[in-house]
Amino acid sequence: MSIPTTRDSHEPTAEPAPRSRLAGRLGTGGIVFMVIAAAAPLTVIGGNVPLAIGSGNGAGAPVGFVIAALVLLVFSVGFVTMTPHVRDAGAFYSYVTHGLGGRPGMGTAYVALVAYTAIQVGMYGYFGWAVGDLVTHYGGPSIPWWVFAVAGLVVVGLFGYRHIELSSKVLGVALVLEIAVVVALDVAIIGTGGADGISGASFTPEAVASGPLGIAVLFALTGFIGFEATAVFRDEARDPERTIPRATYLAVLIIGVFYAVSCWSLIEGIGASRAGEVANEALSSGGNMLLDSAGTYLGTVLRDVMQVLLCTSVFACVLSFHNVIARYQFALASNGSFPAPLARVHPRHGSPAFSSVVQTGTALVLVLVFTLVGLDPLVGVFGSMAGVATVGMVLLMLLTSVAVVAFFLRAPEARAGRTWTTVVAPVVAVVGLLVSLWLVVSNFTLVTGGSVGVSAVLGLIPVAALIAGAAIGPRSRLVGADQPK
Repeated sequence: MSIPTTRDSHEPTAEPAPRSRLAGRLGTGGIVFMVIAAAAPLTVIGGNVPLAIGSGNGAGAPVGFVIAALVLLVFSVGFVTMTPHVRDAGAFYSYVTHGLGGRPGMGTAYVALVAYTAIQVGMYGYFGWAVGDLVTHYGGPSIPWWVFAVAGLVVVGLFGYRHIELSSKVLGVALVLEIAVVVALDVAIIGTGGADGISGASFTPEAVASGPLGIAVLFALTGFIGFEATAVFRDEARDPERTIPRATYLAVLIIGVFYAVSCWSLIEGIGASRAGEVANEALSSGGNMLLDSAGTYLGTVLRDVMQVLLCTSVFACVLSFHNVIARYQFALASNGSFPAPLARVHPRHGSPAFSSVVQTGTALVLVLVFTLVGLDPLVGVFGSMAGVATVGMVLLMLLTSVAVVAFFLRAPEARAGRTWTTVVAPVVAVVGLLVSLWLVVSNFTLVTGGSVGVSAVLGLIPVAALIAGAAIGPRSRLVGADQPK
């Protein structure tokens, strides 16, 4: 027996044609690599962490990453519990469709496409700046950021066109290297005793309350963007009903622990009493607190290696987001909601090749538009697009948690003995995500780097996408939502 998707009375009742599926044999490790690569850990440690320290609560910033990880872990409980009953690879879009109906589901799909396109284009701005900075660091010519961005975009497009396992291998290598160099820095700082001796000052009430904790939580949440990729790769997973739950929990735990520990060790390397001041100086002068610390504790050679890996980290991030967006478009086209050509599967690579090409073209157009407007690659492109994506991500998880509750409320017998996973945890997640959304909105100008007016417009883009998607509605509906067992 199956639970019918909640639908509006005027929506069409015809079942969609059987949809094509992608091919792949990704295991838990491969999917975890995809998710963590999208999180761009080295980029977050080098960018988000100094912002959380300098603009947030200084030495208490690691607690912000702990809180963000806990919110996502609670969210994951309901997300994972519903996973066996959602057999489509549209991730949040599929969950909301099965839980709340076609129109909210389509609105969610639009939010996801906007959010992930925004963060991908933002990361191209960051990539262009990072590669340009690397070239000039070694005495090369000063080349416009967009040249490197377009070059990276072409390479990402080529990887996205081919079989997913090629991307997984590339992401895996890049990820291992960037994590290794940050762990080396963490070990060096802790092993030498840091600036003033290792302490737990960051986790004391005084440190946590020394500044706006909400800002630290905000930048921590931004570092988790790409989290839903565990379910996006459902069709390409070896055993999705086991692989996706494992990958989801592992990804959140690994990312959360890595961020919190690395943030804490960076503070210890500088000195808890001076962390906020040093972070603000680096931010105002265009310096890099992470690279400076690497030079102090690891030496010039590894400091230069870290700068190179910062570029590969950003590349891995945009490649992962490209794959996610291409599969979102593929899932929507497979269910009749987007143009049918986007659902084409490459006969040899088993990839959403046409969708990948379209996504490459979309990103190229946006990068060229931002270039012609004359936006700065970091503040103008990366900052503003990261802001749009952060609002979109929190909104996506909030809608998904509500959908989980609605889905299981329609099957009372399924909640027997599982009240925590089907109702309590999702409700707690809704509360946590509402608070998180308030933190993001109330501190939004710090993410975008723009005025209140510009930030308000950017923050409303995901909301507008939700309304537009719901108003347009699906051309067909998802099928196959099993009754919870």
